[in-house]
Amino acid sequence: MQKVHFYFLDRNPALKERTGLKLFIEKLFTSEKKKLGNLSYIFCSDEHLLTINKDFLKHDFYTDVITFDLSSSKNEIEGEVYLSVDRIKDNAKQLGVSFKEELHRVIFHGALHLCGYKDKKKEEALIMRSKENKYLKRYLI
Repeated sequence: MQKVHFYFLDRNPALKERTGLKLFIEKLFTSEKKKLGNLSYIFCSDEHLLTINKDFLKHDFYTDVITFDLSSSKNEIEGEVYLSVDRIKDNAKQLGVSFKEELHRVIFHGALHLCGYKDKKKEEALIMRSKENKYLKRYLI
């Protein structure tokens, strides 16, 4: 049974090889020694994600990703990852990387949050970036 699902609200990025990507995300959880139940990725616009940021997190700024842990137990991860395709495109340009690379980085970033990784403090952000790079290299090669 498939555990990873993609939904497209008001944006639909050119995500190729969706089945392979979903299986890779499942392997990411296995590699992190976590049991995945159900994970939904919702691709949307800046405006949609800004509304979520304001309503649920009381933040009034654009962001590329918001992750919600919906797990009802410690044994199995359930979650939703909202991604702003607009913000990811802008960030890719600013960082000088391809949209494909930045999109996958953010996809893995959301999964890593559900695995327990944080990124608020400098040390946490360094670990998160290292994990993102590890999975990017494995996936994009």
